[in-house]
Amino acid sequence: MSSAPQNRAAVLTAPNTPLEIQDVPTPTPGPNQLTIRTHAVAFNPVDTVMHATGYMINSFPAVIGCDAAGEVTAVSDEAAKMGFKVGDRVAGGCDQAEDRAGKGVFQLYSNLQAGMTGKLPESVAYKDAAVLPICLATAAVGLFQKDTLALPHPKVEVEDVGKTVLIWGGASSVGSCAIQLAKAAGLKVAATAGKYNLEYVKSIGADWAFDYRSESIVEDVVGALKGQGEFGGAFAAVMGREVYIKSAEICVELGGNQTLGTVLPHFMAFEEPLPGGVKITYSELRFERSELKHSS
Repeated sequence: MSSAPQNRAAVLTAPNTPLEIQDVPTPTPGPNQLTIRTHAVAFNPVDTVMHATGYMINSFPAVIGCDAAGEVTAVSDEAAKMGFKVGDRVAGGCDQAEDRAGKGVFQLYSNLQAGMTGKLPESVAYKDAAVLPICLATAAVGLFQKDTLALPHPKVEVEDVGKTVLIWGGASSVGSCAIQLAKAAGLKVAATAGKYNLEYVKSIGADWAFDYRSESIVEDVVGALKGQGEFGGAFAAVMGREVYIKSAEICVELGGNQTLGTVLPHFMAFEEPLPGGVKITYSELRFERSELKHSS
């Protein structure tokens, strides 16, 4: 009988204190989970908030960290039914809805949520894949959930759905994912970026690219998108008051979906009313356990 491998973690003993490397128990996969030998982790804004404030942590010591990539060492029955097996190269995220004490990915062995995990081809390095899960999920939340922009979902065979969408901050990690998801959903995409990243956002699918620093940015976007199909709303992949105000002004001018999706969590709600009564939405991933069991 083989013993569990030794696990080590970067442990947070209290809010806003240095992480400490400690021996910790090796996790086993719970329902809808798989365990990996962690090869790379990503640092997300939410990790800094959790470290500084203890947000989403019910008890200490705790292990934080949302995104990781590595090799599967154990799978739950549900994860096995979804096609995962020991030895798979994967990248994914942990479940942020649960008590996070001891459940983050800043450890040698960590659990990922099967519904937020994907297999990696050999050509993709762990360090490159680790940055994707939460960024991709955040973009998907902002674009597709029923209480955000509620846009059509991506398809393998892309069909033009006759809608346009604005993605503010298209060169950011979340914005880059949002552009590609929106294109896969059959939308035309207008993206803002710094002038040095305009060609980049076009290269990943943006139909129009605008310098967000331009004094005429609102007029430029409205002029380009008018007559280009139904406006599906705006998604702010970066934070900032000016971002929200200008995005809302564009929504008002274009009509259609008067909704601005954001990467803001609810506890950082933007309190200022937006122009024209445009609705602002927040980033919160929701899924039913039953949905995970049948995902593919």
